[in-house]
Amino acid sequence: MSATCAELLVTLLERQGVRLVAGLPGGTVLPIYDALAQSTQIRHLLVRHEQAAGFVAQGYARATGRVGVCLASSGPGATNLLTAVADAGRDSIPLLAITGQVPRPLIGTDAFQEVDTCALARVVTKYSALVRHADELPDILETAFFEALSGRPGPVWIDIPKDVQTELVSDACVAPKALPSDGPQLPADTALMAVVEAMGKAKRPMLYLGGGLVHAKAAQLARTLAERQDIPSVMTLMALGTLPKGHPLSLGMLGMHGSRASHAALREADLLVALGARFDDRATGRLADFCPHAKVVHVDIDARELGKLRRPDIAIAGDLGVVLTALLARLGSCERPLWRARIAALRAAYPDDGSRTAPRALLEDIARAAPPQAIVVSDVGQHQMWVAQHYPLAGARHWLTSGGLGTMGFALPTAIGAAQARPEAPVICFTGDGGLLMNIQELATLAEIDAHVKVIVLDNQSLGLVAQQQALFYKSPGFCSRFEQPADYVTIARGFGIPAFDTGGAASADFWSEVLTVPGPCLVRVPVDAREQALPIVPPGAAHWEAIGG
Repeated sequence: MSATCAELLVTLLERQGVRLVAGLPGGTVLPIYDALAQSTQIRHLLVRHEQAAGFVAQGYARATGRVGVCLASSGPGATNLLTAVADAGRDSIPLLAITGQVPRPLIGTDAFQEVDTCALARVVTKYSALVRHADELPDILETAFFEALSGRPGPVWIDIPKDVQTELVSDACVAPKALPSDGPQLPADTALMAVVEAMGKAKRPMLYLGGGLVHAKAAQLARTLAERQDIPSVMTLMALGTLPKGHPLSLGMLGMHGSRASHAALREADLLVALGARFDDRATGRLADFCPHAKVVHVDIDARELGKLRRPDIAIAGDLGVVLTALLARLGSCERPLWRARIAALRAAYPDDGSRTAPRALLEDIARAAPPQAIVVSDVGQHQMWVAQHYPLAGARHWLTSGGLGTMGFALPTAIGAAQARPEAPVICFTGDGGLLMNIQELATLAEIDAHVKVIVLDNQSLGLVAQQQALFYKSPGFCSRFEQPADYVTIARGFGIPAFDTGGAASADFWSEVLTVPGPCLVRVPVDAREQALPIVPPGAAHWEAIGG
């Protein structure tokens, strides 16, 4: 019995455990859609824009750790996917993008809706391939899944010409061809003992926790290390929740909008242990002045990150789960009362419980009403920083946001993907009006699937973070960052078939409890004064201690 390449693709995806594909059909991918329609295992989610398909797949992947899959046509379909795939690459999210391509005889002729997809994909993926013959598909797909999940996770891309999709393949092609894997390697004992010695000598150690801990399922190990060695910890935007807000060893987020207490502690540290973090500019500020007195230990799955920006004194390339397990086996308990006392003094000098601003009060009220299993998704902008600073995030894969690329329009489709992956968990989607406008058409998708997603729009009728930076650092505040024509998001949402409300600036605890617990989608507009700022903020190119406000 023979099958077409498109039918084989669906069979192989089913074998990989794929149960959801997000996409938008077009001419060059119709054979795949025809095959997908016959699947009893894979459900297709029809989005309204291809970029949203990529973010739906991201939401699925971020909420589960499994490969998210998206599907689009050639040309504009592929280019629309590109931003979401690039976003996945910067945040190490396993994603498989599948696109159709014009028939092989037309490749290179500037045919209708032709673009060199693999050339575009190459710079934002771990692996990309054009399937030139149907019998190549099994090996290419196996390699794609392997690359997406192995080492540092990331996106991969497969481009399949339309005529290849209809080629017949033999039964032999369906046989599984698993790639060999040696599994994670144990780090050298000399490197581990060097870390143990450095921790033993340190008077003022700090842990610098990054998003790699989430991907490695090692967040609990990092917490155990902090508690056993009595080490204060700071977290990147992507690692928030590794130590829950209020934990005595948590100094919260570091970086451009991090707490002043965390920055002061880092300045005094004599040992910095970086776990799954990249030393990127948003986290470190002016790199030459980041932890100037600290010996540095850097552990990361990606050896290319070691020494790329800050040269470590001890570098370990390896799986964080394996490294931390081996390290904890060699470490006893330790108490650091003098360092703890100094941290307490810094907290008192730079209190985290300052004035109860409107955004902070809002987030605290929502957090009190939210179920503990809720997944929190944020778009990019001021509201993202307010959520990161004030929402009591706790638990891996319960906090989804765009970190490395900082993509506006991320939140709504990502929240939809998370809700499809984890239907038992309500999803709270925080977005600004600017971010929502970039993928607002996905309200139609949300209404159609009736998912348990609550969209909370913090509406200041502007690009808030842009306007804030203009006001602080430039001569033309508000230029092209204020929306002169405000939109009525409540009416828009209702037009898509979604229940919607406007708080008018105030909402009771009972209101939030009802909104967050009633099944199904909902949109709530919360007006925010455009003069509100996300503080503190480290000016671009400045050191942490030069932060403004807070």
